[in-house]
Amino acid sequence: MSATDKEYHFQNWVGARLDAIGVLYKEPGRNTYPDFSLIDYPEGYEVKGLAFPGRAASFDSNSQLPSGVHDGRTVYYVFGRYPKKAPSSEYPVTDLVVCHGDFFNCTRDYVHENKSFKFGNYGDVLVRDRKMYVIPTPFALADGTDGQATLIAPEGVIADERLVEVGNLVRTEADYLVVEYSFNLRTNELVTEKEPNPTAGREHRFSAYRLAGAAGGPVTSRSRAAVQAELPMDE
Repeated sequence: MSATDKEYHFQNWVGARLDAIGVLYKEPGRNTYPDFSLIDYPEGYEVKGLAFPGRAASFDSNSQLPSGVHDGRTVYYVFGRYPKKAPSSEYPVTDLVVCHGDFFNCTRDYVHENKSFKFGNYGDVLVRDRKMYVIPTPFALADGTDGQATLIAPEGVIADERLVEVGNLVRTEADYLVVEYSFNLRTNELVTEKEPNPTAGREHRFSAYRLAGAAGGPVTSRSRAAVQAELPMDE
């Protein structure tokens, strides 16, 4: 596989493993979400391949805010890191994290929509308000996932004797929610309006798992300050 195609390497890798265990899924497309929707189970997988070393603290989600449920399916995000430079055409997976979408965002009532308007001196330049969401990865939110294969799911969801719990993770809701934003075309200023979060301080608990007998230490939550220090202010 050429270096220019390596961004699809990990998606192909995930598909090959689903094929190996006989799980049926809809063929992924460039604009489908999640990438793999299972046919016999109400579950789907959104795949995120990350070159390493490189950007590992955040990932882009184009026109789709992460959530643990989409169209009635439980959504898991599958993260894999592979070498940024490889001596051959092979890009081995060095870290694997399968993570429930609620770990990134637990919103259920937000509906994403792309909007547009006409702009410019002739009034025929289309400006598209197509949002890109930048979200912290599990590698930024938790310690102990490097070089491991880890599953992160809501507390109490997983019951499988092949897995052992290696960590308890907590995500706490913020004090305020952004409910509106506006952009001034004269000053290029972006302004947000916030309201108090009615469920501020609510804790959402998750468990981390590995295969029984696998090596590796515990998985622990990182502080909000530590996560924010790694995230981009603007991209």
